[in-house]
Formats: sequence, structure tokens, C-alpha cells
Amino acid sequence: MADSFSQRQYTIRIIFAVVAIGLILRTFYLQLLDSTYRAKAEATTIDEQIVYPSRGVIYDREGRLLVFNDPSYDLMVTYNQVDPDMDTVAFCQLLDIDVDYFKKTLDKNWKSPRYSKSVPFPFLTNISSERFAAFEERIYQFPGFRPLLRHTRGYPHTNAAHILGYTREVNQKDIERSNGIYRPGDYIGKSGLELAYEDTLRGEKGIQLILKDNLGRDVGTYKEGNLDEEPISGKNFVTTIDLELQQYGELLMQNKIGSIIALDPSSGEILAMISTPTYDPNLLAIGKGNGNAYATLANSQHNTLFDRSVMAQYPPGSLFKPLVALIGLQTGVLNPDRTIYCPGAYYFEGMRLTGCHGHPTCFDVETAIQHSCNAYFVTVFRDIVDSQGGVHNPEIGLDLFNSYLDKFGIGSKLGIDVPREKRGNYPSSKYYTDYFNKQQEGQRWNSIWIRSLGIGQGELLMTNLQMVNLAAIIANRGWYKTPHLVHSIIGDNANITVPDKFQETHEVGIDAKHFEHVIDGMERVVLSGTARSAFIPGVSVCGKTGTAENPHGEDHSIFFAFAPKDNPKIAIAVYIENAGFGGTYAAPIASLMIEKTLNDTIHTSRQWMEKRMIDANLMPEETP
Repeated sequence: MADSFSQRQYTIRIIFAVVAIGLILRTFYLQLLDSTYRAKAEATTIDEQIVYPSRGVIYDREGRLLVFNDPSYDLMVTYNQVDPDMDTVAFCQLLDIDVDYFKKTLDKNWKSPRYSKSVPFPFLTNISSERFAAFEERIYQFPGFRPLLRHTRGYPHTNAAHILGYTREVNQKDIERSNGIYRPGDYIGKSGLELAYEDTLRGEKGIQLILKDNLGRDVGTYKEGNLDEEPISGKNFVTTIDLELQQYGELLMQNKIGSIIALDPSSGEILAMISTPTYDPNLLAIGKGNGNAYATLANSQHNTLFDRSVMAQYPPGSLFKPLVALIGLQTGVLNPDRTIYCPGAYYFEGMRLTGCHGHPTCFDVETAIQHSCNAYFVTVFRDIVDSQGGVHNPEIGLDLFNSYLDKFGIGSKLGIDVPREKRGNYPSSKYYTDYFNKQQEGQRWNSIWIRSLGIGQGELLMTNLQMVNLAAIIANRGWYKTPHLVHSIIGDNANITVPDKFQETHEVGIDAKHFEHVIDGMERVVLSGTARSAFIPGVSVCGKTGTAENPHGEDHSIFFAFAPKDNPKIAIAVYIENAGFGGTYAAPIASLMIEKTLNDTIHTSRQWMEKRMIDANLMPEETP
């Protein structure tokens, strides 16, 4: 019994001795032999380093690249890791900076909570991949400095600046509004498609966890990178833009102020959208353009950054007359064969109120549109306004008229997928009641006082986008799809269609039969009316000129059209500021764009006109 007890004690002692020896050996190995565990034991923090995704690239409708990513590097520095004896001169030469920059950048107010000697901060940003390649070979000589891969935007072409937009570094407001998405130093889209589709283009940042010692030095990855998150690249875009047509439009509009928009009326896809003056998008590319480029463009006398296609609000002038005709026909106020005599002006009670140009008598709607008769459309407009409540209650008739404008998308944003679109304006009956009552309490108004609306003047304003949409509605005989710039979004090896709102068909409440009279009139405009300069051999073009009054100088030249007459492929609106009569510049430029789209070339009989449009300089003289 005693022997058995002694044997168990002996066994237990042996077990304890073996375990003790094992622990001693393991401790000896960890503390003295294994440098990896010793280094990790010294680590006191985990540094969460951002890994930036590549931003989605942008193509035209034929797959031609419009915007790409150009890799660049930010050089981060941790102050307490910098070797004070490093070769500063060689370092600066490699990065093409001077020693003063080196000293100034490292000289921080370390008492400020904004800075820490053990936390990395940007030393130099937007280093090109070429320059960084030379620096990278010697980076081991400069402890405390580490690269951060970034992606900046590049543009292989100098076109479509207003459409594409630009990116820049976030400001404090961007950060505060982002709910943690953005940090200082991040890039964000600030205009054009870059802004409109920022959430889709930017991708998602990744995270790399790095162990740091108490001096801020990298020790290694945390848990062998198993907790790291890979960045997710932004989705690529295929736009509706035809690069060649966009380039051609910009060529035609050089040295002119205004806008061209061309779209496919059956889909609402915008083929070209030009705002001039324009600029090379590379000027605003981060790290590539001139640092003063934005201020120069923003302060230019002709407001180069202003997108006249969607932001400028213009009087439509005579382009509004086909719409007046359509509303008149739909409400029954206007008969297609109605004759209205024009003695060279619109007269009221013997007074000459609205002038007109000499033309034959308009025996029907078609000839009225053909000759753009002011007297005809002032009369029709007044009849619409007076048709509901009589001469003494014009509010009812104007409200009816405006209800059709709502359906045509006038006076409201159409919803194009670029930011800062303006609404345009049409005056309501309340506006006139308040206005005239303010002039004299109790004063009434009637249709004669607002007659200028019937010819697209007065308080009426439209964007060029709304004008081309009106052309598309006429081309489609009564419907439209919201104009848009993105054809498809590419992600996860599959095309994602554009939002449903761009697929929806909007009916405008005008019977299709009424459009035929207006379309026939617009065809006559080109064949033998005010826009003979828009005639294209072999193509049936239907258009309408406009000349909008400009109290500050030369009138504005306007034209919208679609072609062919049947099964139209293109609708277009051209608005050129200070260019005079619509048939002089706007109409021929529009016809050249149509011909380029349908035939891919300009007929030899029209090349003289092409040269004249390209060479024309309509820029107003700059004021000192």
C-alpha cells in the first residue's frame, strides 16, 4: 500500500518536472531565439491603412475611352522614423523638390492635436508613376517614408469637359456630409458625370491592418492579413455620347458662345452635348493641370465652366410657335386650315404692337410655321387664353395653356443625369395677377398684355435641353423619354441597365394627328422657308428657326430640328448667343451635325458652308 502511494508521488513529481522543463525551454525560445515573436511583443498599436480602389472608367457609345485612371503616389511620412542623417539632397533630387520644401513640410506644430510624430501624414502628393519608379529603387535608404497608391483621372481627348466633369480633393463640408465615407485627402466628383454618378464610380476603399511598435514603425501585417479588406473598384460606364460627333460639334462651335444638343428621339440617348466656350478636361485633372487653371476658368469673362446646355435659361423665340400650334389644335381653338392675315405686324385696335417680316398670307398652320408669322401665333395664343373664361377671365385659359407646358417638361427639370439642371420658367396666372396688382391695386390683366408669350418671348425661358426635347416630342408625334447620358453600367462582368426613369415613356396629351400639320410646316421651313440653309440633299429635315431678342446686344440665333421626317434618328437644338437670325448660323450648324450623323460625311456641295461655320468668330469683344 505504502509502495503504491510512493510510486504515484514519484510519477507526479516526474510529470511536474517535465512540464516545468518544457515551459522553461519554450520561454527561452520565445524570448531569446524567436525574433518574430519578440518584435510582435513590442507592438503596441494596430494601424488601419486605407487601400484606395480604382475609379470606374468612362467610354463613349462605341467603346472609345473617354476617362481613364492614371496611377500616382502620395508619399507619407512618420516624423519620428525619419533618419536625421539621411541624404536629404539625393532625396530631394529624386522627387524634384528643393530642400526648403523638405524642411518646411516636416516642420509641423507638434503641440497641435492635428499632428503626431508617430502618425503618418502626407509629405508629397500626386507623384507620377514614372518619377516614383526611380524613387522606389532607393526608398529603403529613407526610413519613415512610405508610398500610398492613388488613382487620378486622365483624358485621352480634349472633348466633352462639361459632360464628364472633374474630380478634386474633398473639403470639410464633403467630409461632414458623407457619414464617414470620406476622409481628408480623398477625391470626389465635383461636376458632370463624375458628380452625378459619384456613388457608383468611386468604388469602396479597402483596409490593411499593420502592427506598429511604440515608435510607430511597421512590425508586420496583423493576423497574416486575414482581417484585411480588399478594395472594390468603381463600376465602368458606357455613355450615350458619340465621340466623333461630339468632336465635330465642338469644332463647329469654336469661337462661339452657346450650346448644341443632339439626341436619339426614340430612346432619349444624348449623342452630343456641347457647351461653349469649353476647355481641355486635362486642365482640371488632379496633379496634371495648372494649379491656377480652375480659378482662371471660373473667372473667365465668358464663364467657361458654365454648362450652357442645362444651366443657361434662354427665351425660345419662334421655336415656341409649333407648341402654340399644337395646343391650339388640341384644344379646338385652331383649325388646321385657318387663315390669319398678317399686314406685316400684329395690330390691336389700330395700334401696331408686334412686328413681323414680309411674307405671303398664311392660309393654314403649315404656312404659318413655314414663314414664322408673329401675327398668326399671337392671335392663336390669345384665342387659347380667352377661350375658357373670356376676355375678362384670362386666368382660366392661361392655366389650361400652362398645363400642356407641364406635360412637355417646360418649367421643370427634365431629370438628365448631370447636375445643376435648371427649370426654365413660364409665368403663371397668379404671377400676372400679383404683378399687375402690385403696379396698381385691383388692376386686371388680359391676353393682349401677355401676347409676347405666343412667340416665345416675355417671361418665358427654356434650357437648350428642353428645346431639343421639344424637337424630340414633335419627331415622336407626342411622347418622349427623359434625355440621358449613360447607356449602361458595367460591373461584375455584366451590364447593368440605366435607371427605370430613363426607360419610361412620357405622353404629352396631344393627339398624334395634330403633329402631322406641324411637321409638314417644319419641313417647309427647310425646303422653302426661313431655314433653307439647313437643306441636306437626300435627307428630309424638319426644323424651325428662332431669333430671340437680346436687350444686351445682338439677338440670339436658334434652330431646332429632327431628321429624317419619318422614323427620325436625330433631334437637335442649337443656340448661339449674339449670332443674329436663326437661319444664319444655328440652322446650318444643326444641319451639318445631322448630315454627319446620318451620312458620316459632308456633301461636297456643302463643304463651303462647313468651312464658313468653322471659321466664324462670333465672340463678343472682351471688356477691359
